[in-house]
Amino acid sequence: MTDITKVRNIGISAHIDSGKTTLSERILFYTKKIHKIEEVKGKSGVGATMDFMDLEREKGITIQSAATYCEWKNYVINLIDTPGHVDFTIEVERALRVLDGAVLVLCAVAGVQSQSITVDRQMTRYHVPRIAFVNKMDRAGANPIRVMEQLRDKLGHNAHMITLPIGAEDKFRGIIDLIEMKAWYFDGDNGENIRIEEIPAEFLEQAKEYRHNLVAALGDFDDDVAHLYLEDKEVPADQLQKAVRKATLTLKFIPVVCGSAFKNKGVQLLLDAVTYYLPNPKESINEAHDQDKNEEKVILESVAEKPFVGLAFKLEDGRFGQLTYMRIYQGHVSKGDFIVNSTNQRKVKIPRLVRMHADEMHDITTTQAGDIVALFGVDCASGDTFTDGTVHYTMTSMHVPDAVISLAVSPKDKTTSANFSKALNRFSREDPTFRVHRDEESAQTIISGMGELHLEIYIERMKREYACEVNAGKPQVAFRETITQKVPFVYQHKKQTGGSGQYAKIAGYFEPLPADSVELYEFVDEVVGGKIPREFIPSCDKGFQTQLKKGLLIGAPVVRFRAVVDDGAYHAVDSSDMAFQVCAQTAVREFYQQCKPVILEPIMRLQTQAPEEFQGSVVGQINQRRGIIMSTATTNKYVQVDAEVPLSEMFGYSTDLRSATQGKGEFQMEFLKYSPVPRNVQEELVKLYQEKRAAENK
Repeated sequence: MTDITKVRNIGISAHIDSGKTTLSERILFYTKKIHKIEEVKGKSGVGATMDFMDLEREKGITIQSAATYCEWKNYVINLIDTPGHVDFTIEVERALRVLDGAVLVLCAVAGVQSQSITVDRQMTRYHVPRIAFVNKMDRAGANPIRVMEQLRDKLGHNAHMITLPIGAEDKFRGIIDLIEMKAWYFDGDNGENIRIEEIPAEFLEQAKEYRHNLVAALGDFDDDVAHLYLEDKEVPADQLQKAVRKATLTLKFIPVVCGSAFKNKGVQLLLDAVTYYLPNPKESINEAHDQDKNEEKVILESVAEKPFVGLAFKLEDGRFGQLTYMRIYQGHVSKGDFIVNSTNQRKVKIPRLVRMHADEMHDITTTQAGDIVALFGVDCASGDTFTDGTVHYTMTSMHVPDAVISLAVSPKDKTTSANFSKALNRFSREDPTFRVHRDEESAQTIISGMGELHLEIYIERMKREYACEVNAGKPQVAFRETITQKVPFVYQHKKQTGGSGQYAKIAGYFEPLPADSVELYEFVDEVVGGKIPREFIPSCDKGFQTQLKKGLLIGAPVVRFRAVVDDGAYHAVDSSDMAFQVCAQTAVREFYQQCKPVILEPIMRLQTQAPEEFQGSVVGQINQRRGIIMSTATTNKYVQVDAEVPLSEMFGYSTDLRSATQGKGEFQMEFLKYSPVPRNVQEELVKLYQEKRAAENK
């Protein structure tokens, strides 16, 4: 078994296109997990190891987080490469939930971008210590010092360089290690031959200045370093290294290293930094809740001898059935052992235990606290806790953001409907942000997710993995109708055929319920003197309700409607339950237009955040969508706009917002209330409904 202090569970997270997958590929190469480097969009068409889905290779983006493990200088590194696109944010959430440390990759040119801010927020939520890696030092405009300053200004971090570049852009030759005060050069085709020399004379002064700043900052975390600094003495490299580690683990300090993954420079130094400065599983505080003691908090210890506790954080439908990724927090588990799912108390046997290397599996027989492994044949949901049955602990699952966009979908070919259901069922189990429901009114299957790209990818996966072509349309907005005026009515229903006929007469009035009424429909019986026999009163109520299911303007349900019956007549032979039902239905149809009906639409509460330089564009877009701005506020150079906007105008908003804010805008949306649509919109909706009806009747 591996020494647990030599284990590092790390994630690589960043804004889209910062070079995370390229960096993962270099790490695998230098740790001898792969023997040939492939590029994300390489000419070979093979694609990077960690982007193993066909779709990822085509689009050149990471869609799913991929796990692997490697060894570096006697350390075992479990590595998860996560997506950078905001639509796949759940993949980052679930990876950070189970990791002990992270590498925040930043582009040396673009610096801190919008998704870097989101990822940083997620790291803070799960108390994950991090190292910042300033990548793409070979690009024109690369400036790691500016990126370090952005880490301080935009993210509020106490960030300090622990390496400096030797040259930049096309003159980028190597790296200065500020701890050891040596220059590193990376020779050979893939930078695998390391040459360590003295720092070139022209960079020595800058190196001394940044080492001095680093020592000053670390004095706050280590008294010995502080004394040496105040006495103006040299701090030995090993002492400085310990101080950087101590400071990083407090989450109040971020060491910044730089390099170029693409040009194979600086990755080995980053690997050293991961082993030196990021925590081992014993140094992370992991809590569970004891269900037998009223959810009392328990600190889990990364010790193999303790009772087993593990968290299933990701599911994947592999070639051999369901693959469950699990982080082992306490104890140990072996192939063939029985484990218990804390959620439903089901006992399951582990038929197969594997370590994942992207989409390859390496069988193992046993695993212990601190490991990240995958199990086969264990049926569970994402976020379930497993134990050995001697304890009843559950771990908190991850934060799942609300869906922001929906689409109506149906299989193009009826013969593929079984595959369609199978795919939707699988995707919603694997991805908590992908939701499926059936809209009873429009009889459509509605899928909801984090953005248009998110749903697009799933529709494409249905086509490829399940041979199921999908029709995707705009979802039907759930409109309603209501009345605005009180109108008295009298209606007589009389039908004479051979034998007994039908007779019913009712009178009363229709009126709107108040706008804030909880009741959507109210029936009031004010009949006296037996004008209508008691047994026929419920028939009137039923008749009104049947007719109100489909309004006469656009066929939408009618709400906020009160029907009062105070008079009527009946026939001893011809009156019946059916006669009074038909009478009530027809009364609504006859008098509905006199009640001045209007169409109601769902109004959403919209909250949009973007950098303040885009405030004009954001407000303009909301106004164009018939939105009403309720308030605007600015904090930390970010503006937040609160507005009320009709749902029917919100389709395509995420794409428009991103293009107007250079991808930096974010929004949340939730249902607020129903409100009448403007007259011109009502006329348009009625016209469309009538055309549709006419086409159906032809």
